[in-house]
Amino acid sequence: MANKLEASDRSEMLLNISRRVASDESIEEIIATIIEVTTWELNAERGSLFLNDSATNELYTRFAQGTNLREIRIHNKSGIAGSVFQSGVGEIIHDAYSDDRFNSAVDQQTGYTTKNILCAPVKTLNGVIIGSAEMLNKKSGRFTKKDLELLEAMTEQASIALQSAQFVEQMQKNRNEEKKLLDVVSEVTAEIDLPTMLSKVMGEATKMLNADRSSIFLNDPKTNELWLQIGDGLESTQIRFPNHLGIAGTVFTSGETINIPHAYADLRFNPDFDKQTGYFTRSILCVPIINKDRVILGVTQVLNKRGGPFTEEDEQRLKAFTAQISVGLENAQLFADVQNMKNYNDSILQSAASGVITLDEDEKIITCNEAGLRILNITESEILQKPAVDFFIGENEWLMERINKVQDEQQTDTFVDVAYQTDDQTLSLNGTVAPLISMDEKKLGVMVMLEDISTEKRMKSTMSRYMDPGLAEQLLEGDDNLGGEEKKATILFSDVRGFTTITEQLGAQGTVQLLNDYFTIMVDSITNQGGMLDKFIGDAIMAAFGLPFSTDDDEDRALRASIDMITNLWEWNEVRAENGLPPIDMGIGLNTDTVVSG
Repeated sequence: MANKLEASDRSEMLLNISRRVASDESIEEIIATIIEVTTWELNAERGSLFLNDSATNELYTRFAQGTNLREIRIHNKSGIAGSVFQSGVGEIIHDAYSDDRFNSAVDQQTGYTTKNILCAPVKTLNGVIIGSAEMLNKKSGRFTKKDLELLEAMTEQASIALQSAQFVEQMQKNRNEEKKLLDVVSEVTAEIDLPTMLSKVMGEATKMLNADRSSIFLNDPKTNELWLQIGDGLESTQIRFPNHLGIAGTVFTSGETINIPHAYADLRFNPDFDKQTGYFTRSILCVPIINKDRVILGVTQVLNKRGGPFTEEDEQRLKAFTAQISVGLENAQLFADVQNMKNYNDSILQSAASGVITLDEDEKIITCNEAGLRILNITESEILQKPAVDFFIGENEWLMERINKVQDEQQTDTFVDVAYQTDDQTLSLNGTVAPLISMDEKKLGVMVMLEDISTEKRMKSTMSRYMDPGLAEQLLEGDDNLGGEEKKATILFSDVRGFTTITEQLGAQGTVQLLNDYFTIMVDSITNQGGMLDKFIGDAIMAAFGLPFSTDDDEDRALRASIDMITNLWEWNEVRAENGLPPIDMGIGLNTDTVVSG
């Protein structure tokens, strides 16, 4: 009769546990209920229940402390609770301090004295061990085998609720992480400035995986190098290396994730960077960044997870993260390339000597480079954002007609030596009107290129190639025939005496410097007397007096120029002597006769 009553009481007690934990919603509430019931039923002073975290191989318990929730974690092989969890066999420890597995430091910290321990594995109905439960210090007598059986029965009865709560908690955690990941990806991929985006990616990867720092290496297909634009925690250090070297290079070339718990134990790890920076790398997780076309763009690398090595869950999270951001990276890289190309084209346009004007598909003037503003003698405010039909009017309406023709026919049109009227002058222009077309053959607008070939500028530019600009200006002021004609002129020749010996002494660079100084002095003497420099022939000078315009004293001016050359050479030789340099000697010849000039 007593056994039946005892069995009935036990069944009632186990049913009561099931009812109570079923009403609890969180793991910490279930743990608190189980500890309350088991310590009461087993007449123990204290109790603990630990659940296993398979991701970290830790046993953990939670309890409320005031308004805060506290969590304690130990390795699932540590202490008596860890030993029972590993073996799956409950134990009764009558003298805690005589057991080597017992950690007395906890008692020293809390001031509590543990005398005896009852520890049982927490098993599910199908025999899976999910944790362990401990009862401390039976209030009267010792823990018995019957107590152990009762503790095992109670924890088994509550295991269904514990497993369900763990499952719900994990599901909620996964949902929160997915939501957070989506929020992060949405924020990061919305950024199209590449450096800013890379900085955000690394910052979020570091926080997401609870790591110490992270880096993103992108491949440069032109150089076959991996380059680091931004390194979170690395103060934007710039790094480039061949894309097959190191951990990052291995991941890039293989396309496989690498998770290294101990970096210095892996032969692929290069410790030189640690030596340069003073940083110590413990663990590494590196995953490839692969776009939708299965092209590897680079790798994401995170270092030194706080609290242990990177887990499989960390791998999956980082893979999911990089898979999502690869599109954003491509967009940001494309934007950077387009921006660089735009800056490149803008620089070319601004430095071009020809005027360049662009119109959109509605024939509104969008851009005009500096040369265009100068040629048309206008400011940006006078032309930009103006309809072309309102700008090219009156005498310049011919240009608008050509623009309309190009818009209609989508064929390039050129014009040569056409008059264009500005506010203060008439220009002679060469030009091209070309259609702007997108890659998909869509009309984008029109480009107008203008070259100012006004008569004075054209003549001066041509003649200045062959004579002094001052003489060219004089020619442009008259109506002189540019064809060849006989004239009386005086020709001056001069050369340096012993020049071969001098060059052997000075060498190439010294000879160039000597000639630069010498020619400057000599040419000034010639031009000061109205002479025209014809050419340099090695160390020799050929100049003319009386060309292209004759005067009554061409011979005298040639002679005065020769005297000046000699006088200035003497003065220069005095300076050279003061500097310890040898003197320079020269010869000068003058000849007056009839020449053909033109």
